[in-house]
Amino acid sequence: MTTSDLVGLRIKTVRRQRGLSQAQLAHPELSDSYVSLIESGKRTPTPAVLELLAQKLDCSLSYLINGVTAEQMEDIELALGYARLALENGEVAEARTRFEELLGNSNLTGLTALRQEAEFGLALATEAGGDLDRAISIMLKLREDELPAEQNIEVAIALCRAYRERERLSEAVEVGEQILSGKSRQGWTDLLVELGATLLAAYLERGDMLRARQFAAELLNAADALGTPRSIVAANWNASIVARATGHNSEAVAFAERALAVQVEHGQPRNTARMRLQFARTRLRTGAQDAATVRDTLRTAVAEFEQTSTSTIDQAILYMELASAEYMTGELDQAAEHAVISRNLLPEFGHVLGAEANLLLGRVCGAVGRVDEGRRHAAAVKGWLAPLPDSRRSARTWYAAAETMELLGETDEAVEAYQRALSCAGL
Repeated sequence: MTTSDLVGLRIKTVRRQRGLSQAQLAHPELSDSYVSLIESGKRTPTPAVLELLAQKLDCSLSYLINGVTAEQMEDIELALGYARLALENGEVAEARTRFEELLGNSNLTGLTALRQEAEFGLALATEAGGDLDRAISIMLKLREDELPAEQNIEVAIALCRAYRERERLSEAVEVGEQILSGKSRQGWTDLLVELGATLLAAYLERGDMLRARQFAAELLNAADALGTPRSIVAANWNASIVARATGHNSEAVAFAERALAVQVEHGQPRNTARMRLQFARTRLRTGAQDAATVRDTLRTAVAEFEQTSTSTIDQAILYMELASAEYMTGELDQAAEHAVISRNLLPEFGHVLGAEANLLLGRVCGAVGRVDEGRRHAAAVKGWLAPLPDSRRSARTWYAAAETMELLGETDEAVEAYQRALSCAGL
C-alpha cells in the first residue's frame, strides 16, 4: 500500500470508530466527496487538511501520518535516544541490545527515517563489538532503501571502513569510489572528505601507493578549501598515514601534529583519544620519539580510552601498541599482559591484530626461555590469518611470523610462513 492508501485507511478507521459519516467529518470545511477520495487513497491531503482532520477526529496527527500515537512516538524517540547514548558512551553490548529491541517494535515499521536510524545504529554497535561480517550485512540491507543524501554517505563511510577492517579491500574501494567518482573540488563537504579519508586508507592497504599519494593531496586541497575542523582533521590525519607508509617521515609527523591540534580544540573526546594513540604510533615509527616516551603516553591514553566510547577494536589497538612499546623497553611481563588483553578484546580469529598479539607473546616467551610456549603462540598465528584474504598487511604479518618462528627454531614452519607472505604480496 502507498502512503496515501495508509493515511486514508487510518482516517476511515478512526472516523468509523467515532461513529461519523464522511459528510459529518467533512462539514463545514471540506466536501464529503473530497473526504471519500482521501479515504480511498486517491487524494493526498495537505498538511493543513491532515491537521484539521486530526482535530475533528480527536486523534494525534502522528497517528494519521505514521500509524502510531503521540505517546508511542515519544516512547520510540526516547528508546532511540537511550540507544544512541549507550553507543556514544562505549556501552556497545547495551547499545546493540537496545537497537535490536527497538527494531523489534512493530510500531517502527511505518516510521522509515527512525527505522533507518535504528538499523544504522545497530550496524555501528555491531561493528564496534567486532562482528564485522554482521555489521556489513546490516549496512548492505540498509543501502537497499532510498536513504537521504547525508545518511547515504554516512553509511558508505561505515561500510567502507568495515570492508577495510575485514580486509575486503576491493569492496571497500568500490563503495568509496561509487560516491566520490568525478567529485569536483567545489562539491566537497565534510562528510565527503571523511569518506575520501576512509577510501584513502583502503588504497593504502591495497598497496596503491601512487594513487594514495595523489588522492591524499586532493583531500588536503579540498579540506583547505572548506576550512572546517572536521575536514582538516580527516584529510591531514590520513595524509600523515600515507606519508609514513611511503617513507616521508617528516611530512607524516607534520600532518599528524596539525590534525591532532585541530582535533583537541574542536573534536569529540572519543576521536581525540583515538588520535592521540595514532599520533604516538606515528612518532614511534618515524623515530620522532623514543619507545619509553611513547610507552608513557600510551599508559596515560588507557584512562582516556576507558572514559570515552572507543570501540573494542580501538581498545585492542591501544593495548597492542602499549605492549609493543613495553617490549621495546624490556618490560616483558607488562608487554605479555597487554598483548593478552588486546587479543581477548578481538572477535575470535580472522583479525590481523590477533596474529600480531600472538607473535609478540611468542617473542616474549622466547626471550625468557619459555620456547615451547612461544612456539605455541607463533603457531596460533595461522588461525588468525587463514580466514583473511591476501593483502599487504597480511603479507607483513606472515613475514613477521616467519621471523619469529625462525627465532624460536621452527625452521619448517618459518619457510611456510615466508611462502605465505610472498603469496599475499602477489609474488
